[in-house]
Amino acid sequence: MKTVNIHEAKTHLSRLVEEAAKGEVFVIAKAGKPMVRVVPLEEAASEELKKKRKIGFLEGQFSVPDDFDTMFAKEIEEMFYGDDK
Repeated sequence: MKTVNIHEAKTHLSRLVEEAAKGEVFVIAKAGKPMVRVVPLEEAASEELKKKRKIGFLEGQFSVPDDFDTMFAKEIEEMFYGDDK
């Protein structure tokens, strides 16, 4: 994998983008320190898909009480209006 500095990347952006689109991955560095990795869009998209969580992965791990919508309603009301409503 090749590394190019920011100045070179700005100067040769079109060529570098074409190369990346063809599958050549490269790194852009600033003062010799790697900053970003440039990959073809399809590869980047597939990496993102691998990272996404699946729906329902916590199924059965917790439960929601039946009175969830009204939980602590009395306590909240007392905080606003006091005990002697």
